[in-house]
Amino acid sequence: MQEIASLFLVPTPIGNLEDITLRALRILKSVDIILAEDTRKSGILLKHYEITTKQQSYHAFNEHRTLDKLVERLKGGEKMALITDAGTPAISDPGFLLVRECLAHAVEVECLPGATAFIPALVKSGLPADRFTFEGFLPHKKGRQTKLKALTEEERTMIFYESPHRLLKTLQQFAEFWGEDRLASVSRELTKLHEETVNGTLAELITYYSDTKIKGEIVIVVKGRK
Repeated sequence: MQEIASLFLVPTPIGNLEDITLRALRILKSVDIILAEDTRKSGILLKHYEITTKQQSYHAFNEHRTLDKLVERLKGGEKMALITDAGTPAISDPGFLLVRECLAHAVEVECLPGATAFIPALVKSGLPADRFTFEGFLPHKKGRQTKLKALTEEERTMIFYESPHRLLKTLQQFAEFWGEDRLASVSRELTKLHEETVNGTLAELITYYSDTKIKGEIVIVVKGRK
């Protein structure tokens, strides 16, 4: 199949290396270069599937200064695939700026369907999935309490990403703003060997994680206001 796009956003597995599509593998083999968030991590996936396409670093710390040159190369006829360490590019990861700039310069962009952590976490939570809002990472300091207060009236299921060392504090803040009896779910290490999902009230989750060593990538799902 002939692909007309110049830039391909290719989702990569969030854990299990088998969670990648046949089309994604074909694109990664056929493009001129792969833009990778961390070439060492991506190298594990590429080696597993015997993909020898050259990689170039593209991450949050260099995307602004490399943007113009990449767009010029794409306009010149190069085909590129953008991948991140895990999941779909531009979802709490680099990608948005490059896509916006490509569209502004009439560069064709294609996003392949594939892995992203918040969908399995939402489905496994048992909370309403017909309407939801993805909030990604909350601000660490400035604006954090303002954001939590604004979400007090949110009626849709809410989804957040969080790091292990902030999980307990975040659950405690959720309870403070939204009540200890609010239903929630914490998923970590999705698709990996030690995958775990714990469902309950915020109070129950706080108790559980107060006595549990926390590792891995985390998705928190919280029921909206009644």
